[in-house]
Amino acid sequence: MRSIDIHSHLLPQCLWDTLDAGKEWYGMRYDNPEKTSLWVREGRSGGIHPKVRLKPEDRIKDMDAIGTDLQVVSVHTQIFGYHLSPQDGLAQAREINDEIAGMARDRPDRFAGMATLPMQDVDASIAELDRAVNTLGLKGAELDTVVNGKNWDEAEFLPLFKAAESMGAVLFYHPNPRHNILEPRNTRLNLPNAVGVPMEDAIITATLICSGILDKCPDLKVCIAHGGGPACYLMGRIDRGWRGNTAEQYMPNPPSSYQKKLYYDCVVMSEPTLRFLVDQVGADRVVLGSDWPFVPWDPNPVGWIQGLESLTQDEKDLILWKNLEALLGV
Repeated sequence: MRSIDIHSHLLPQCLWDTLDAGKEWYGMRYDNPEKTSLWVREGRSGGIHPKVRLKPEDRIKDMDAIGTDLQVVSVHTQIFGYHLSPQDGLAQAREINDEIAGMARDRPDRFAGMATLPMQDVDASIAELDRAVNTLGLKGAELDTVVNGKNWDEAEFLPLFKAAESMGAVLFYHPNPRHNILEPRNTRLNLPNAVGVPMEDAIITATLICSGILDKCPDLKVCIAHGGGPACYLMGRIDRGWRGNTAEQYMPNPPSSYQKKLYYDCVVMSEPTLRFLVDQVGADRVVLGSDWPFVPWDPNPVGWIQGLESLTQDEKDLILWKNLEALLGV
């Protein structure tokens, strides 16, 4: 039995090397003299989890401790560079992608990778996805659920979907926790993270389904973080909104009939929720995710899956490794 984790984050070593040299890295800098907080942009800063600085050899030791055989590495979403100039956004993406590819090249038995893309420039993003997949050997790209205020059903993004489909690249959607629909309304109760993030997952799930993108790109490979948020729970309501409404013009069949075309990671943090997700979409559409290193929900996601009484062994095997082995070719 293997374990393959699609949801593991990275803050690249090129970031730390630049900051430790006393310079800024694409506008980012240490936020205090103790170097325990990172200023990202727009006055936003956050504490530095100690594990995000681990080099690959120490990261592997942590993986061994929690029973993870292979991590699919993607950048920490707070440093998506969509706000940068197109030139800087591309340069940042290339640095990150080269580093992730190096990890996978040096230890293909332990790491695979997802690219990040400069989505403020769709043409540059398509070119960088091609380089990442066909030259660097990455498996696809991690994307935010919104691009500088634009939803993913905008016509300008369709060429990226077409390109990803033709390359066989997987698109992994993960919201930036500092940019979601709840953040402007409530910052006191941790609701932007606890509720706002999964709501963004639900919005991208519903957008991909209801916009007709999955009909235009029938072979597109997409995985949504955090179990797609409450999207599958809301499918009855989404179906009702589709019937006799403007959404009906974009797709010939009810939205619920499309939910099994997507993949969803298992970061739902409760057994009943995961059981519901599996019942809705099938165990062949649910994959292991940990949100490494931000895993306060369970220090050992692999062990958590293995210990769930509501899942059969066949379902556990699909979630832990078989689905991602087939999807990613690892």
